[in-house]
Amino acid sequence: MKRFKSISLVVLSLGYIYVGIQHFYNPSFFLSIMPPYLPYHLPLVYISGAFEIILGLGLILKKSRKYAAWGLIALLLAVYPANIYLAFNEELQQAIDISAFLASWIRLPLQFVLIGFAYWHSIVDTNN
Repeated sequence: MKRFKSISLVVLSLGYIYVGIQHFYNPSFFLSIMPPYLPYHLPLVYISGAFEIILGLGLILKKSRKYAAWGLIALLLAVYPANIYLAFNEELQQAIDISAFLASWIRLPLQFVLIGFAYWHSIVDTNN
């Protein structure tokens, strides 16, 4: 289990860093899934991307892991409305070429799996 936790830590960290960079490299994708009722779309895309990079890096470092994990939980909850918007917007799904199944039955529950992993990594390992 310790090996799995170490591997998941690296995969998650790199994943958050990669997706965070994508917020700056390809903001149009993230802009397209922003719910219309939210203001300041582009700044919010950049802010969430910066937090993904910072928290992904923080997850790697043992001293900041607990705080980064809790930050990721907050971030995942904060961006959940965009996932709900995507899941229930067929026109948007077609525009970004994602199936309704992937948008709703995979992407929405995956957020809770990621929250679970973040919580797991927030627990201080007393064995080390």
